[in-house]
Amino acid sequence: MPPLSLFLVAAIALGAPADQPEPSVWRNPSNSVHVRAAPCGTNGMCATVIWASEKAKADARRGGTEQLVGTQLFQNFKIVREGLWKGTVFVPDIHQRFSGTVTVIDENTIVGKGCALLGAVCKSQTWTRVRP
Repeated sequence: MPPLSLFLVAAIALGAPADQPEPSVWRNPSNSVHVRAAPCGTNGMCATVIWASEKAKADARRGGTEQLVGTQLFQNFKIVREGLWKGTVFVPDIHQRFSGTVTVIDENTIVGKGCALLGAVCKSQTWTRVRP
């Protein structure tokens, strides 16, 4: 299968525009958070926490995010070019939002990156597809 347009194959069968992501579930590197990525807004993508470990929930609460499950981690992402999306990343452990990107590596791997201080300080995480 050729590289994907972010998180997934276009949702043509669902009637979504070709540049809209198909809903799917992804896990962070430590498998402590699962998000459901789905279309949102106009030609956008958001990813919402659907499951989190007790440790991840406690870390989020300590940082000021009371309810981790249901929180959007990737917000209002728009396609910049094939395989690259740009939007806002929410970090629940510190209750802060940063500009960010999502880069498609292959159909089962994406890299989310958030940056602060005009891009001077960045952090990346590799997310793996759990299921379509």
